Amino acid sequence: MPFLIAYIAVIFLANWAIQTFHLVPVGFGLMAPAGVYFAGLAFTLRDLVQDRLGRNWTIGAILAGAALSYLIEPKFALASAAAFLVSELLDFAIYTPLKKRNWLTAVTVSNLAGLIADSALFLWLAFGSIDFLPGQVVGKLWMTLAAVAMLGLVRRHRRQVA
Repeated sequence: MPFLIAYIAVIFLANWAIQTFHLVPVGFGLMAPAGVYFAGLAFTLRDLVQDRLGRNWTIGAILAGAALSYLIEPKFALASAAAFLVSELLDFAIYTPLKKRNWLTAVTVSNLAGLIADSALFLWLAFGSIDFLPGQVVGKLWMTLAAVAMLGLVRRHRRQVA
C-alpha cells in the first residue's frame, strides 16, 4: 500500500510543482516543467504498484492523482491523466511480458518508453508545444536511473540476506 500512496502523491506533486515553480534546469542547458522530477519517479512507482496490486489499482491511482491535481490546475490534471494512462498502456505492453525474464530490464525499458511518450503527450496537451521535450526526457531519465539503481541495490541486498 505504501507504493500506491507514493504513486498518487508523485502525480499530484508533479502537477503542484509545475504550478508552483514553472520551469527548472535539468542539465545540459535544458529546462523542463518543474514536475519533471516527480513524474520521473512515477514510472518506477507505477511498476511497483502494478506488481503488488495489479493493473486496476494502477489505473485507479492515476485517476486519483489526476483528481487531486484538478484542485490545483485542471489543464495540468487532464494532461497528466491522459499522458500517464497512455504510458501505462505502453507499460502493459512492455513491462508486463519482460518482467518474467528480467525484472530490472523490464523496469528500465518500460520507463524509457513511457517517459518519452508521456513527456510528448503531456507537453502537447498542457502547453500546446513540445519545445521542452528534450528537457523533460533528460529530467525523467535522471530520476529513472536513480530509481532503477536504488531498486537494483535493494534487490541485491535482499538476495544476499536471504
